[in-house]
Amino acid sequence: MPIEKNEIKRLQEKAMELRTDIVNVTEWAGGAHIGGALSMADILTILYYRFLRIDPAQPSLEDRDRLILSKGHGGVGLAAVLARRGYFGMELLQNFNKFNSPFGMHLDSLKVTGVDVSTGSLGHGLPMAVGLAMGARLQKQQWLTYCILGDGECNEGSIWEAAMCASHFKLNNLITIVDRNALMIDGPTEEVMALEPFADKWRSFGFIVKELDGHDFAQLDEGLSFAIEKREAPVVIIAGTVKGKGVDYMENDVKWHYGSMNSELAKRARVSIAKMYAA
Repeated sequence: MPIEKNEIKRLQEKAMELRTDIVNVTEWAGGAHIGGALSMADILTILYYRFLRIDPAQPSLEDRDRLILSKGHGGVGLAAVLARRGYFGMELLQNFNKFNSPFGMHLDSLKVTGVDVSTGSLGHGLPMAVGLAMGARLQKQQWLTYCILGDGECNEGSIWEAAMCASHFKLNNLITIVDRNALMIDGPTEEVMALEPFADKWRSFGFIVKELDGHDFAQLDEGLSFAIEKREAPVVIIAGTVKGKGVDYMENDVKWHYGSMNSELAKRARVSIAKMYAA
């Protein structure tokens, strides 16, 4: 059943809130990997507010779905959505990445409630997600494993080794999402280390591929609903996104892979986000 308009509106409100939180935390911290956090904000929103089977009051619930943010440098976005979902207080994020804070730039699962796996070294998330999915199958558990990849980290051989494994074992309880914003720290992905034909590569490894607009909740809903159904092969969603989405002076600008903001830039960012959602 297609997602209803009132649900899309609710998700848009949550996404606006999340983007504003990402800007605020980046300002408080003195800097963060803001561009990629903003590009995946809609993906995080629909997962945490519509799809993930989780209970913030019971963060260690055995049959909860697991999420691995393989592009762990986007932790500023994950921390903000976890706070909004009630895993911890938003006020704690005022010390993000500061001395004695539990929140490092890459979130530590031993320190941050709601984080299933510590990530940071790119290319490691999908292999760990494959292990979780295989473990769930062996234990005859029904929970799902979601893995969010950055497109730049798909240069890593470990990603493709994990993809080969997922396909071989037909891990239909694994849902892979690529935040395809086409920019990485050194520049455009196609100039640094070309990925295209990207979808065909995943197909050649035995995945079912869904290509969609990663900022369109109707498309994200359809793609995730498709992926959740039990199929004969794992599904990868290639979500086309815009680096820095929502902040006009950051969009598609590689220098905002990591950036810091003074109060004036943060104010401009918040105004830009509000303007986007008012349109």
